[in-house]
Amino acid sequence: MQPEQIKALIEGQIPGSQVDVAFEGSHLQLTVVSAAFSGLSRLKKQQMVYGALSEKIADGTLHAVQMKTLTPEEAGQ
Repeated sequence: MQPEQIKALIEGQIPGSQVDVAFEGSHLQLTVVSAAFSGLSRLKKQQMVYGALSEKIADGTLHAVQMKTLTPEEAGQ
């Protein structure tokens, strides 16, 4: 799966998000910044991102995912 496809999946599910995608070997590293994360716990933020990727995780396309989930304020924007 290409980084642009992953970015599109997340941005399609989390409106207004900015997504950076990087692969390190078979590991996917994400940084997702969205105002939709305001007031949410770290777990809830991650659940939103996993929700966007759930189909690709379930079918084995994606497996090792690390992520940073930030509000624009936390990201210094």
